[in-house]
Amino acid sequence: MQKLTIGTKLMRGRLFVDLKIQLFMKEALLYEKLDNQKVQCNLCAHHCKITPGKFGICKVRENIGGTLYTHVYGRTIARHVDPIEKKPLYHFFPGSKAFSIGTPGCNFHCDFCQNCEISQVESPGMLTIGEPATPEEIVQEALDRNCKSIAYTYTEPTIFFEYCNDIGPLARDAGLKNIFVSNGFMTSQMLEMAVPWLDAVNIDLKAFSDDTYRRLMGAHLQPVLDSMKKVIQMGVWLEVTSLIIPGINDQISELHEMAHFVADELGIDVPWHISRFFPGYKMNDVPPTPMDTLQKAREAGKEAGLNYIYVGNVPLSADQNTVCPSCGETLIERMGYNILSNKIGNGRCPECGYEIAVVD
Repeated sequence: MQKLTIGTKLMRGRLFVDLKIQLFMKEALLYEKLDNQKVQCNLCAHHCKITPGKFGICKVRENIGGTLYTHVYGRTIARHVDPIEKKPLYHFFPGSKAFSIGTPGCNFHCDFCQNCEISQVESPGMLTIGEPATPEEIVQEALDRNCKSIAYTYTEPTIFFEYCNDIGPLARDAGLKNIFVSNGFMTSQMLEMAVPWLDAVNIDLKAFSDDTYRRLMGAHLQPVLDSMKKVIQMGVWLEVTSLIIPGINDQISELHEMAHFVADELGIDVPWHISRFFPGYKMNDVPPTPMDTLQKAREAGKEAGLNYIYVGNVPLSADQNTVCPSCGETLIERMGYNILSNKIGNGRCPECGYEIAVVD
C-alpha cells in the first residue's frame, strides 16, 4: 500500500473539501472578505465576523479558506401545505394555501422556541439532514398542490436566504406570491435584495425590551423595529405577531409600547396578532398565558388605534374574526385556521363601503 506523504494528504484534503462544496454547499450572499481570511456576514444584524473553519451564530454558515458558505442550500427539513392563516397572515389572500418550506438553523436562540428540533443546530450532523430540492422543484410542487404562495418559514428564512433568493424570482414568474415568516433580525441590504420578489412578511415582535431580546433570544430589539419599518417603506405587505409570555413581556406598560409602535410607526391598518404562549423547550415551567392578559393586550391595541387585532392560539375565539373598523360588521369569520365566511367584496365592507386593508 502506498504511504501517504504530507503533501498527498493535504491534496486529498483539499479535494474532499472541494467535492463537499460542490455537492452540498453554496457560496453565501452579502458577505465581505477581511484580512487574514476572515469574513463578515451581512445577511442578519449579528454581522458575524468569522475566522477560517468557524461558523456564524446561526451555525449554518461556515468560513472555508476565506470564503463564506451556507450548508443549508436546498436542504428542506420541512415541506407542507398550510392555510395562509397559519403563518399567520389574515389579510393577504385570506383562505388561500401556502407551500411552506424551511431548512435547519436560526440566528436566534429563543428559550421558548416552538420549532427547536429543527431551528437549533446542536451538532454538525443536523446540517446533513433534510430532503434535497432544487428551486425549480419547489416552485413546481407549489403549483402542483394548488398553492397561491410559497412561505419561507418554520425556521428563520434569513439564514437560508440564498435558497429563497433563487426560488423567489421563479415563483414570481410562475404567478406565485412569496412570504417570509421572520424574526425580523435581517439587514436592510438583505431586504433590498429581496424586494423584487418578496410580497408579504410576518415579523415577530417578541418583546419591547432590549434586555429581553439579549437574555432570551441572544439578539437586540432595534434591528427588528428597523426591519418592520423598512418592510413598510418598501411597500411589502406586513403583519406583526407578538407571543405574550407570562412574566416576560406581559406587563401592561410593555403591551402598550408594542401596540403603539405598530400603530404609530407602522400604521393602524397593520394587523397585530396576539398569540397565547404554551410551555415548551426551555420554558416548560412557565404557565400558559391567562386569557385576561390576552384581552389586556387586545385593549392596548384598541387604545393605540389599531384597526385589526387578533388573538391566536385560542380555539373558537371570536377575536380571530375580521371586523369592519367603521361599522363593526363581521367580514371574515374564522374557526381556527379555517374561514367560514368572507363578505369582503372589492376590498370594501358590503354594509358601509369602508375600504378594508386586504390583499386579494
